[in-house]
Amino acid sequence: MFLIERYIIAEIRRPVTVMVGILTFVFASYSAERYLGQATNGTLALQSVMDMVMYKVIIALEMLVPVALYTSVAMALGRLYHDSEITALFAAGTSPARLYKAIALISLPIAIAVTVLSVYGRPWAYTQSYQLEQQSKTDLDVSHLLAQRFNLNPDNGRMILAERIDKDSGVLTDTLIYDPGEGKSRIFRSHTAKIVNPNPAEPVVELTRGSSYTLDHQDAKDVVNTFDNTLLLQLKPLELEADNKRKSSSTAMLSVSPQPQDKAELQWRETRGISAMLLALLAVPLSRTAPRKGRFSTLLPIALVFAVIFYAGNICRTLVGNAVIPLVPGVWLVPLIMALALLGFLLRDLSVLRRRSQ
Repeated sequence: MFLIERYIIAEIRRPVTVMVGILTFVFASYSAERYLGQATNGTLALQSVMDMVMYKVIIALEMLVPVALYTSVAMALGRLYHDSEITALFAAGTSPARLYKAIALISLPIAIAVTVLSVYGRPWAYTQSYQLEQQSKTDLDVSHLLAQRFNLNPDNGRMILAERIDKDSGVLTDTLIYDPGEGKSRIFRSHTAKIVNPNPAEPVVELTRGSSYTLDHQDAKDVVNTFDNTLLLQLKPLELEADNKRKSSSTAMLSVSPQPQDKAELQWRETRGISAMLLALLAVPLSRTAPRKGRFSTLLPIALVFAVIFYAGNICRTLVGNAVIPLVPGVWLVPLIMALALLGFLLRDLSVLRRRSQ
């Protein structure tokens, strides 16, 4: 019992394990190169690189695992068709439904894992990566500020220039700070500057002996002040973008939100697991080839189908977020179409088997 299913599952289990490892390694290497470049340029603390790579890998697994499963099913069944093993099974009276059953058995636990990862792991990883990125990339973190260079933060436009930087005490000597804002910009020049609070949400700097310049963008109301003692300077906080806030929001928060963008994000998370399973099952009819034909002959149409499904899901999420598509079916529209297509393929395979048996 289940002998055929176990054989097919074994053929898929090995490549899916290898492919998940390879895809994860490639993605981690790409992410590490990106963040190492930022660390070299002084815009990211070096000790944060590995943590950032880990969080990015957790986020990417939501996509890497279904891709590996889908490709492994196509490759494994392609080999079985190429070697006429499936043809022999059908000739012996085996129903095509057993192929779908085998893929469903191996896809179900993977789909559950992807759902858990998407619903809980993905927002947690986004939260951690955003916090770490903000804390590490803040221009007030002296661990990666460079002396005698214009240290520019592209997220808020703030620039810091210091002649000398004492990384142990956090004191900057001969400092120039440019802080842009809406309607006016501020420039501060001081003998020393000490980072009191590097938190990008509430950045505070203590300046000693210097001048401040407030430049009005509209009127000629520029203000110049000098200070001989100390000045506590509260700079503009670094705010998280709305889309980033949504990705890092917990699933429970999204479920009670009335915003269409939040509902679209929630439905996206809920559909990841079932979409992964449906995608693997769709690989069964898509991987069918004639005996002795090249085992990779169907990879191009299989790749095209994946691309269509992937982009359709993203477009559907955007349309739901913009209230162009109603929340019902919402993002579930793509898995629903996939399920109907799968049902059509299954009915076709069963009808073909009945005609042959007659």
